[in-house]
Amino acid sequence: MASAALLPSSCSTGYEVTGFERSRILIDSTYDTAADKAVAGFMKPYKRQVDSIMSPVVGISAEYMAADRPESNLSNLLTDILVWAGKDYGERPDFAVYNIGGIRSAFAKGKVTYGDVLDVAPFENKICFVTLTGAKVKELFAQIAAAGGEGVSHGVELVITKDGRLKSARLDGREIDPEARYRIATLDFVAQGNDNMTAFKSATDVNSPAGKDNNVRFIIMKYMQEKMKQGMSVSSKTERRIKVE
Repeated sequence: MASAALLPSSCSTGYEVTGFERSRILIDSTYDTAADKAVAGFMKPYKRQVDSIMSPVVGISAEYMAADRPESNLSNLLTDILVWAGKDYGERPDFAVYNIGGIRSAFAKGKVTYGDVLDVAPFENKICFVTLTGAKVKELFAQIAAAGGEGVSHGVELVITKDGRLKSARLDGREIDPEARYRIATLDFVAQGNDNMTAFKSATDVNSPAGKDNNVRFIIMKYMQEKMKQGMSVSSKTERRIKVE
């Protein structure tokens, strides 16, 4: 907690900070043992409304899935979902990239709710499709290596060093052709060159749908719902898409 002494001065506010004090307030379960009935009553109708939105089950997770570098089951799942979604946009991406920084939670084993997906993908990021030359793809993979790994889809094979250098890059078992053009699915945030993936700034043929339904969280939900309708759970595994040597 902080307090400050204020005295008049010639500035426009008429006040001047002359000092401050601070202390720490421990936030733990202490405040849960004696709930404020007035506050609980005030929040009750809002809680009911929020719960009705967040609690519907959209899928089943076969195992605990979390994001990590250089590779993880959750980042693998999300990038593969971006490739899967390409058909809904008339796209056939060669691979996908999902920034680890954009994955903000994990999926527990069992039922996955709307709220769980919102926790994993809380930002208003939308799916985006771009084209890069092979030379720029190698530049992109070098930037991913420098970060220690990002989410990349099935078929991408990167070998990186512990100090963040790219040793080799292959796609579907073939070396990257510097003269070829590759179609990539990603998030609009990433496609703008953010999270140090500046190679995307050279992208061409950008397909970036603006509608709310194109938000990545809804695409994740659609994938899970389709699997659930088929009586299937959602699963993913690491498969050395990014290998550190």
